[in-house]
This record gives sequence, C-alpha cells and structure tokens, in this order.
Amino acid sequence: MFYWVVKAILGPFLHLIFRPWTEGADNVPRQGPVILAGNHLSFADHFFGPLHLRRKVISLGKSDYFTGRGVKGFFTRLFFSGVGTVPIDRSGGKASEAALRTGLRVLREGHILGIYPEGTRSPDGRLYKGKTGVARLALESRVPVIPWAMVNTFEMMPPGRPLPKLGIRPGVRFGKPLDFSRYYGMEDDRLVLRAVTDEIMYALMELSGQEYVDKYAASAKVEMERAARAAKH
Repeated sequence: MFYWVVKAILGPFLHLIFRPWTEGADNVPRQGPVILAGNHLSFADHFFGPLHLRRKVISLGKSDYFTGRGVKGFFTRLFFSGVGTVPIDRSGGKASEAALRTGLRVLREGHILGIYPEGTRSPDGRLYKGKTGVARLALESRVPVIPWAMVNTFEMMPPGRPLPKLGIRPGVRFGKPLDFSRYYGMEDDRLVLRAVTDEIMYALMELSGQEYVDKYAASAKVEMERAARAAKH
C-alpha cells in the first residue's frame, strides 16, 4: 500500500518537472511473475524505472539501506520501502544463496522482480559485465526476462551528485521478453549461467546504446579510485 502512496505523490511531480518518457512498456505482462533485468546508471533509476508501470516492481537491495540510525536512517528505510525494495545481505557465500531464495519467493508469489545484473551503479555511464545471479533466478524460476534499459539518468544524476540536473529527460526502454527455456534444468552449469547473463547484457546494450566493458563495475570503481589517488601524489 505504501508503494502506491509514494508513487501517487511522486509520480505527478516527476512527470511535471522531468517529463520522463518510456518505450515498450506493453512488453511487461499485466499479471504473472517476470524478471526485469536493468542497467544501473544512477540513484534516479529507482524513481524513473518503474514510473510508467501499473504493477509494483519489487527489487532486492543491500540490507545497509534498512539498518541506518537517526533521522537519515529513518528516511532511508522509508524511501526504499516506498519504492518496493526488499533487504538482502550481499556479502557473498551463504548470503548470496539467501538472496537467490528471496528473489525466487518474490517470483513464486507472482510479482515483478527488478534486478540490476551489474550489481552496482556504473561509475562512468558505460555498461559493465553482469553477474550470473540473474541467470540462476531466470532458470530456477522459469519465468521470462525483460531487459529494462535506463536512458539519460547518468547524465541527469551521476553517482555522487545529490540532486538531479534539470533539462535532461530520463527515459526507459523495455525490450521483448527473453526466453531461456532451452536452458531449463541447467542452472548448475557455470557456462550456461554466463551465456544467459551475457545474452541479457547484450540486449541491454542494444536498448540503451551504452558502450560495453567486459569487466565488473565494482572492479572498475576500485581501479578508478586508485588512479585518482595516484594522480594526487
């Protein structure tokens, strides 16, 4: 209920100020489980990604968003609850398996699950290598995957910028559903998981127009931080 209250309050404001656009929203089924696999350019993706859909999008977010203290912690929890985020532990190992089970539960309940295969926001607006968790979810749940491409949100609100720039229209493109039924029953095969993930990332590259980089975004962030520190000395 809180999700729809937040959307009803923010939706008209976002439409008026930013004039967001969308393409292919009809590719998202009106009922039944589906995975939306998206690129992740900006904090603004949480606002504009689901804006034009009439169904609730549930996403998996790091548990840190829900454990903060004080006024900031309260409003952070309130925001992420309002945009349909379910807290998960992303520390790896058993936590990754628990996150997978949470995602499967969301899909079994017939919801839309939104996931960012890159695992974190792009540090420079390019599209980075996807993690294979999205493939495991798709094969174990046996539901379609719809590529979900954000456009212009990096230029509008890149990482580190507290407020969005005006005059830039954010957009979302929904691609045709991807069918991976030929791989059902092969979710323990690492090569299959990589092939499925790469197919999803290729579809996102085509939709978004981003340059693709064959490395993980988290690794790229570390390299950029090291280069920035070295440049200061």
